Amino acid sequence: MSTEPPITPPSAAEGASAPETQEQKRARIKRELNSVPTEPGVYLWKDAQGDVIYVGKAKQLRARMRQYVNFQDERVKIPLLVEQIHSFEYIVTANEHESLVLEKNLINQHVPYFNADFKDDKSYPFIAITKGDAYPAIKYTREKHRSDTRYFGPYTDSRAARRMVDIARRVVPLCACSCADWRALNRKLQKAAAAGEAPSMDAFLGPDGSIKPCFDAHVGLGPGACCGQITPEAYAENVRRIERFLNGNHAEFVEELTAEMTEAAADLDFERAARIKARIDTIGSLADKQHAVSTRHLDADVIGFFREETVAGVHVFMVREGRIINSNEFVLNRGTDVPDQDLLHNFLLRYYDTTTSIPHEVIVRELPEDVEVMQEWLTAKLASSHGAKVRFTAPQKAEKAELVAMAETNAKHTLMRYKVRTNYDDKRINNALLQLESALALDAPPMRIECFDISTIHGSYTVASMVVFTAGKPDKNQYRRFKIKTPLEEANDFLSMQEVMRRRYAPERMADERFGSKPDLIILDGGKPQLTAVLAMFEEMGIDDIAVCGLAKRDEELFVPWQDTGPVVLPGGSASLYLVKQVRDEAHRFAITFHRELRGKGMTASILDEVPGLGPVRKKALLRHFKSFRNLRAATLEEVKAARVVPEEVAEELVAVLAQYNAKSNPEGKAQP
Repeated sequence: MSTEPPITPPSAAEGASAPETQEQKRARIKRELNSVPTEPGVYLWKDAQGDVIYVGKAKQLRARMRQYVNFQDERVKIPLLVEQIHSFEYIVTANEHESLVLEKNLINQHVPYFNADFKDDKSYPFIAITKGDAYPAIKYTREKHRSDTRYFGPYTDSRAARRMVDIARRVVPLCACSCADWRALNRKLQKAAAAGEAPSMDAFLGPDGSIKPCFDAHVGLGPGACCGQITPEAYAENVRRIERFLNGNHAEFVEELTAEMTEAAADLDFERAARIKARIDTIGSLADKQHAVSTRHLDADVIGFFREETVAGVHVFMVREGRIINSNEFVLNRGTDVPDQDLLHNFLLRYYDTTTSIPHEVIVRELPEDVEVMQEWLTAKLASSHGAKVRFTAPQKAEKAELVAMAETNAKHTLMRYKVRTNYDDKRINNALLQLESALALDAPPMRIECFDISTIHGSYTVASMVVFTAGKPDKNQYRRFKIKTPLEEANDFLSMQEVMRRRYAPERMADERFGSKPDLIILDGGKPQLTAVLAMFEEMGIDDIAVCGLAKRDEELFVPWQDTGPVVLPGGSASLYLVKQVRDEAHRFAITFHRELRGKGMTASILDEVPGLGPVRKKALLRHFKSFRNLRAATLEEVKAARVVPEEVAEELVAVLAQYNAKSNPEGKAQP
């Protein structure tokens, strides 16, 4: 059986269904919002095509997002936005500052339509590259977005946006839409393309029939496309470089400008050096001084997993120069008992086979087993001209470990959203109950399951737990716990289990409404011996109408009374096995909690409780003064009195009791350690 987990986008429809009305859609979204956390973060509203139409930040995600669907936001265009909302995503952050910076980065990434319209009721400037033209040009614009143009922004400072266009062209020469020669060239190329003709040299001729570079080409701002000084391939490379620059990859360009500034200063051209310094400062003003997630220029993908028995959520943060520029989420259908390492390996293969954005570092909770091969593969895909390599890291502390934890938190919410949207838990529980009915030959699905577990230490503080699952879900009001009354010199789970069965299923208990109705299935935490002991007790009590099975811990096998050939083995990764293990683990947790509670109370009862007049306050004061019980045991009467913690008569009683205790614990009179 294949262990490769198919990647399922959480937004994918689970099946064809009738179109939703606006009321039905709002009711569904309100229901899904119940799973949104009350933490700071960024939310993304999406339309029916899955496109992001609005990005916002919130101090408290759930409350802020509910304001939209409840029409508590009074902005004029909110009803239009809500009408187009079909689904949503959100990213949890550590604080509001991170939410603010992350909101900006996501707006730059997705360029949502409603963000551009809603910022203070005015349009915001963008930097655009006309990708639909033969020679794409750069421009400053406030226009509505076109499908054949790539936009960077919005910018809150229009002067900074205009300066960035100028700086970008000085770093990487590119034609500007404002250039008359470029516009003339573009018209000629578009006319030739419309006529189905190949471009000719006539397109590069000026009005007088000569080939002359434009002014921008003369001063180094343009590459000379208007006069044929650059090939289409070289021009396309300039476009790719300037896109990287506008995406926030500034480091390499700042280094180039710094070198140019140093050279100008060495040549005593201080005016030129000052202009370059101003451009460097402008780049710094546009880049956030406080990064969203990192205090250094981190270039990494941070991958977080959150898994359950049958499914897992994955969240990938793309961090470039210390800022999250994008995030991707997936739901993995586990299917079978796939080990964590196989799940990680298969996901890495599938994810990095499809993405073109390869980071210098991949940060995960645990390194893959074939980490060296993975690093070589991704390094080859990165194909860095500088010889950079991709490396995997599994940090245990500090900043990178916090990033992994943040990714895991969002992976948990990814899975939660998927389960709420698809009613995954209800479907899984229904399948589990039907599978148990078939596997255990029951008359009907076990709607009420009672599970018992024993917890003890060598027969001391022995307790039992009873947990109840109704319709496949924990019913904590029905939980019960028992102190084992049978005298035990050593641990005996069989006698303890028989006592619990006798007490729980006695006629008066069965008639007690506080214990609920008769169960459809009893699960015993233990194998065949526990089952045999309980069946003997049931025969003595005359009970023969309750299905019972024993769950072996090691191999997750179910022993049933009617099968002597061996245990019932539920399929690995099945919904039924997940439910049985969930019930067993809950019973174990409940028993351990009660056992620790009793043991803690028993261990606090010390020899000091036998001293008249020595209450809890005085005991604490004595131990605080003498630092430890051992020091108190060794103290003389004068030392106890000198402590001035207890009255003299209590001090005398205390020393007498401790003397008897020391004599019993050390009958041969050896020196105390």
